Amino acid sequence: MRLVLLLSALLGASLALETFVGHQVLRIKTRNEEEVRQLQLLESLEHLELDFWISPSAPALPVDVRIPAASVQSVKAFLESQGIEYSVLIEDLQKLLDEEKEAMARSRRVKRSSRAFDFSSYHTLDEIYSWMDTLVEDHPGLVSKIRIGQSYEGRDLLVLKFSTGGSARPAIWVDTGIHSREWISQATGVWTANKIAEEYGRDPSVTALLDNMDVFLEIIANPDGFVFTHSSDRMWRKTRSPNTGSTCLGVDPNRNWDAGFGGDGSSGDPCSDIYHGPFPHSEREVKAIVDFIRGHGNVKSVISIHSYSQMLLFPYGYTSVPSPDYQEMNELAKKAVSDLAAVYGTKYTFGSIADTIYTAAGTTVDWAYDQGVKYSFTLELRDTGRHGFLLPSSQILPTATETWQALLDIMVHVLEHPY
Repeated sequence: MRLVLLLSALLGASLALETFVGHQVLRIKTRNEEEVRQLQLLESLEHLELDFWISPSAPALPVDVRIPAASVQSVKAFLESQGIEYSVLIEDLQKLLDEEKEAMARSRRVKRSSRAFDFSSYHTLDEIYSWMDTLVEDHPGLVSKIRIGQSYEGRDLLVLKFSTGGSARPAIWVDTGIHSREWISQATGVWTANKIAEEYGRDPSVTALLDNMDVFLEIIANPDGFVFTHSSDRMWRKTRSPNTGSTCLGVDPNRNWDAGFGGDGSSGDPCSDIYHGPFPHSEREVKAIVDFIRGHGNVKSVISIHSYSQMLLFPYGYTSVPSPDYQEMNELAKKAVSDLAAVYGTKYTFGSIADTIYTAAGTTVDWAYDQGVKYSFTLELRDTGRHGFLLPSSQILPTATETWQALLDIMVHVLEHPY
């Protein structure tokens, strides 16, 4: 009996959610290339176990970094010795995690007394997949569910299809949750799926869109990572596949695409959060989307939704050379962020990935654009760093509501400008 209890205790410890007591998130401001270089050297020091939420790339661009409690004083001392300016965005990360956990628990208590799905709360994979079945049941003539593959750990990769019928119609692809810790992305995907279904026949724009095009929405593009953020490490970003010759798991699924693969803004280190993987499309989660888009043959737009930074971005990320469609994409992005801001006043910046946020090789939208999918966009949702990846659930509905305006602008433009 004692052995059973001991084994149970060890198993419980191995499955326990990692804690982040005393972890701080700093925002660092660089003034010149030398300070950027110093931060890049700091980033390379593995023993500090730093988690750069926004990596150092160019002077004047903010750098956000999560620092374990044991390294906080050392990092601050280094920055002060170099005269590099910083401020504390999050004083104690665990406090935000505890608040997030309690909000989810409250939502579940309410759920037990009601069939209604709580769109204002964060949910687990099982809860979201179950709700997807409900959505299909409630809208049988409009919404269906398709399986495009399996993740490394064997979870279904599920996509909602919104269609009024017909075959080989032009289509729009939307994915959320490709980076597992960006929970506002998956939550916005759930709300958006419900919005599309509910607005058909009510909103003329949505009705016209679905009368002529199909929309495919993958709410959880990285299910293994998403489950891991709930069970073990809330800050996990990557997939969960093993890497040959390394004990570090996972690949950044937004650096794994065959578009400038392995270039600047990605890493060849399997322990890095921006590890590009051993070869393009090595990840099952990425390969499933690649095969689907290629197999469909008539996808006109790819919209990949992330967080955070409040930006609307378009190709390219792997080069600063403007894309051939830069002017049209820029004008469309300008209109979309303007309409988004009209809802709650939330300010978004916009532009090409490389010029607006940082150089990033191997991204979803660059690959899609290079495949001929002209209207390829990335949305980086709320906020600008106050909460980062731990956006409070109270901001889910405002975020999703304002994001809808930008999404609708893009989708209607795609409908009205066939190519």
